[in-house]
Amino acid sequence: MPYPFPDVSTAPITDLISLRGRRAVVTGGAQGLGRAICERLAEAGADLLIIDLDLGGAEAAAEQIATQHKTRAIATAADVSRTESIAAAADLAAEQLGGIDIWVNNAGIFPNAPVLDMPDEMWDQVFAVNTRGAFLGSREAARHMSQGDSGGVIVNIISTAGFKVGFPGMAAYASSKHAANGLTKSLALDLAPMGIRVLGVAPSYVPTEGNIAAAAAGMEAAKATGVELPDLDVMNQSLIGRTGTPDDIARVVLFAASDLSMIMTGSTLLADAGETI
Repeated sequence: MPYPFPDVSTAPITDLISLRGRRAVVTGGAQGLGRAICERLAEAGADLLIIDLDLGGAEAAAEQIATQHKTRAIATAADVSRTESIAAAADLAAEQLGGIDIWVNNAGIFPNAPVLDMPDEMWDQVFAVNTRGAFLGSREAARHMSQGDSGGVIVNIISTAGFKVGFPGMAAYASSKHAANGLTKSLALDLAPMGIRVLGVAPSYVPTEGNIAAAAAGMEAAKATGVELPDLDVMNQSLIGRTGTPDDIARVVLFAASDLSMIMTGSTLLADAGETI
């Protein structure tokens, strides 16, 4: 029999959006989209474990967030592509925060190269972080979530590259994000009996430290194939009159992580300003 997800139809809006008493883990949370996601989850009341390769950055983010939002925030360094590393981080969240209710697979890498010039190592690394990392994080989160009786929510940060290819040189990245999109659906099917919902959020281009560098590399990769691309302002297909911000994406993640989205699992929400229409 499927797990009976609660009917929250009579709950007030303040309760639906509140994460008070919940424990959230965000990978790649030291900067960019991950940092914005941490900020919104903490503002809604969640305690946090921030995972990042940059331990100093994660610790600084955790300290600032804990002070500003009066929640508990801790940090650890972990490599999301390594089973033992991500398992240790999940165990830390369970031990220090008392459990895991929300897990956001945000960590990702986005090198670009023309297909004929792409080394095997680049392809393997992109899949190791973007796809294997999402799987390992989800598996460890589910192991902890399934130990209680309240289930949980896993949110995978996909990309519009999980639906379309924006420019040449994206073979590894786009393939990894298409795979992560499919993984989201499969996880939702497998984990629903445990009371665990799984959703994806697919942002379009948002100017963060990592995305700016990746976009520049993508332009160079495209030029190497003889394709001249317009600048980023022209490439932006936003229908809302501006480029998205990290907080635009963080608010969608908050919706996915909260009881506002209780009826949803297996879907990927396009946070793309209409780009993929």
